[in-house]
Amino acid sequence: MKKGIHPEYVKSVITCACGSKYEVRSTKKEMRVEICSNCHPFFTGKQKFVDSGGRVERFKRKYGL
Repeated sequence: MKKGIHPEYVKSVITCACGSKYEVRSTKKEMRVEICSNCHPFFTGKQKFVDSGGRVERFKRKYGL
């Protein structure tokens, strides 16, 4: 790599809105995120599926299937 053209790669702390903190390496020293794997519904198992209001039934009625 050429010297002087790349940003410094340092230890970084990522802080989530839920309070979780992760230590990684990055070019930024500190980052804040709104959602992480501890509070994301997909990873916690609290994901809710929303009924789309009978879209399949409406399609079948409309096209006579």
